[in-house]
Formats: sequence, structure tokens, C-alpha cells
Amino acid sequence: MLLEGFNSFLGLIFTAMLVLAVVAFIMAAIAREDAYRAADKQKKSFWLIILGIAVVVNLWVPMLFVQLAGLIASIVFFVDVRPALKAVTGGSRRSGGSSSDGPYGPYNGGR
Repeated sequence: MLLEGFNSFLGLIFTAMLVLAVVAFIMAAIAREDAYRAADKQKKSFWLIILGIAVVVNLWVPMLFVQLAGLIASIVFFVDVRPALKAVTGGSRRSGGSSSDGPYGPYNGGR
């Protein structure tokens, strides 16, 4: 019984790793090529290959070491590359803000 619970927990972990890799791959595919250069990150094709390999490994290769490498690549994409891409493309702007809003609120011209 304990072994069954552990196996189902591992299945949940592997599924979460697959979902993370698929979402990272889709987000890497959606971003523009010039945003990667402007953010001074690796090329879009590099990230698509790395994350695509992570998806394939999570689907068909039951090697934990390689799956963990794919997990690390997905985490690096989410923590480092994606925020840089959002900063370059302006995707981090809050809704309802104006173009004169700064990081600490609206800029009122020194009034």
C-alpha cells in the first residue's frame, strides 16, 4: 500500500514535470525572435530545441537524470528568460495604467 502511494506520487511529479516543459515550450515558441536578441538571451531556436528535448524526454525516455535536466532547463526558462522577454516586449505592464506610469506610480511632471 505504501509503495502504491509512492508510485502515484512519482507519477504526479513526472506529470508536473511534463506540463512544465510543455508550457515552457509553448511560451518559448510564442515569443518573438528579436525579443531574445534584445534581452541578450540565447536564440529562440536554442530554447525551442532544449525545451523540445525536455518534452520528448518526459514523454518517452524514462531516465530520471535526463528528465531532471529538462526540469532544470524549464525552470531556467521561467525564472530567467521569460521575465527578460516580458521586460523587452512590454508584457509586464499592468492593465489600467497609462504610458506615463513609472515603477512607483504615475509620473506627474514634478507637480
